Amino acid sequence: MSQEIAAFIDHTLLKPEATPANIEKLCAEAKEYHFAAVCVNPTFVKQCADLLLGTDVAICTVVGFPLGAHTTETKVFETKQALADGAHEIDMVINIGALKAQQDARVRDDIRAVVDAAHVRGAIVKVIIEAALQTDDEKVRACQLAKDAGADFVKTSTGFGPGGATVHDVELMRRAVGSALGVKAAGGIRTLEQAQAMIAAGATRIGASAGVSIVRETRAAAGGQ
Repeated sequence: MSQEIAAFIDHTLLKPEATPANIEKLCAEAKEYHFAAVCVNPTFVKQCADLLLGTDVAICTVVGFPLGAHTTETKVFETKQALADGAHEIDMVINIGALKAQQDARVRDDIRAVVDAAHVRGAIVKVIIEAALQTDDEKVRACQLAKDAGADFVKTSTGFGPGGATVHDVELMRRAVGSALGVKAAGGIRTLEQAQAMIAAGATRIGASAGVSIVRETRAAAGGQ
């Protein structure tokens, strides 16, 4: 059971004060527990690529993070640089202000530019909608735009906004994209119970800095049974 839950988890460290030693520990834990990926800031992608070479752990990084207010050209440059450094997965933040202004074509084109840059290198893109800043209608529209743009996942949160993942948002996003896309729940998921609730709601990936404790909780529960 612990391996099953670990396969959902992007083992995450995006704090601005993270050091190379912290990243080394993150990668060692990812290898030990067989997490789906590590998720780090772009400056650490090369280090992770070296540390995780030959393992089953993917390298995920963030683009337009955490505000989504970068220009599309900047997001594309970030994406290409991250892929050159060894990333396999790109978690990009949408243009939140454009979504709220109902500039849907601008939002879609912003996503599509990153998707095109990533897909040409065989990488996947998760689109962060920052759900805590959106109305339900905006969440649905953001998910539909991500789907239209060819993204692989939609993701709830950066972890730096006013709120993190909720079961309601995951359910809403799953309905919006159907079975065509993955849904990543991220932000504030610290316990096995929370992770399981997100998966039951339709999440196919969990972004968490508490991955190790979640897996240990699973093992403890299995031992008790």
